[in-house]
Amino acid sequence: MSKLSENEFKAYLKQVRALAEGPFEEIQKEVEVTNKFPQKFFDLAIQNNLYRCALPEKYGGWGLSPLQILQVQEEFSRGPGGMRMHLHYAVDMNWRILDDFGNRELKDEYMDKFQDKTIFTCFALTEKTGGTGADLHTRAVRDGDDYIINGEKTLISHTDCCEFAYVITVTDPDAPNDKRLSAFFVPVNTPGYEVVPMPHMMGCRGAGHAGLKFTNMRVNKKYLLGKEGDGLKVAIHSLSVSRAHIAVSNLGMAQRMLEMAIARAKDRVTFGKPLVKRQAIQQMIADMGTEIFALRMMIYNFAKDYEEGKDIEMKAAMCKLHSINTVKLVSDYCLEIFGGIGYFEDNPYGPVERMYRDCRAMWLEEGPRSVQRLTAARKLIASGGVID
Repeated sequence: MSKLSENEFKAYLKQVRALAEGPFEEIQKEVEVTNKFPQKFFDLAIQNNLYRCALPEKYGGWGLSPLQILQVQEEFSRGPGGMRMHLHYAVDMNWRILDDFGNRELKDEYMDKFQDKTIFTCFALTEKTGGTGADLHTRAVRDGDDYIINGEKTLISHTDCCEFAYVITVTDPDAPNDKRLSAFFVPVNTPGYEVVPMPHMMGCRGAGHAGLKFTNMRVNKKYLLGKEGDGLKVAIHSLSVSRAHIAVSNLGMAQRMLEMAIARAKDRVTFGKPLVKRQAIQQMIADMGTEIFALRMMIYNFAKDYEEGKDIEMKAAMCKLHSINTVKLVSDYCLEIFGGIGYFEDNPYGPVERMYRDCRAMWLEEGPRSVQRLTAARKLIASGGVID
């Protein structure tokens, strides 16, 4: 398919919003109980090109720009948080890691299979003793043309709907931090690969969170991503892009919560006056809108730098950091404006209660605020405070 025209793209954004706030919301009622997406969700995502749209054209995708991909994500992030988590991964890390670091044999075999979810992946980095850095303990030991992998991962998304896992391991424990890790594209049907169930989460239900356990798992060297020792490079690059996607997820949720809060404030009358006429409520609405606008501009600036091939690590961390602050303020003010009915399910204005729970996951995904601050500070100190 050729690239979308401007009008076609605008129509597609409306289509995605209608899907997120309509059929996806209906499906989520079941998911809140079962913690598992039914096949209907995947079918709708395929029919609406949500696995295809972000892929380069040479792999059967639409070749959307980085900004367009983020704009699509803002729309589907207005819907259920677990579906948002699945789709935010689908439009980026799911396929991009293999495209950026896979060898020609793997790319020729698999890249065109992402477009209709023939294959899906998960990203296995986090461990109980280590998060997003080099402090990992899962080992991969070379044995002829194979690697033998042993170890455990935790808090891994999409484990119930994937055919491959991007696994970050230690290949040289004595090497410097930037060379001790390697990354692999592992078929989940490999002997020794085990999914370890985890309890339901507070929000974002259905996203397939579980632990992974690898016991003498033999993986051929063709599944190595990049070169041996490139694991930290794979992880940091992938997380930088993903952090911006989390930021736009928070943007989509915050935007919808602002709209719901304003609608409620217009309707709710106390002492003969709508809430929206009261200065205290107007000040809340102004603060919510200002933070949302600032976040959107930060994300658009990030997208420009990413498309131009600039270093994005600092701005990605800044985007995620500000997005956490934004969605926290907006969700708190939204619930305060709604009052008691905001705490209940089946709210006629929209899923205030569930979105309040869903957005909390965004504070932790790909690192909490402390990690984002450290990442941004390191880059700022190195540049003397200059932000291009």
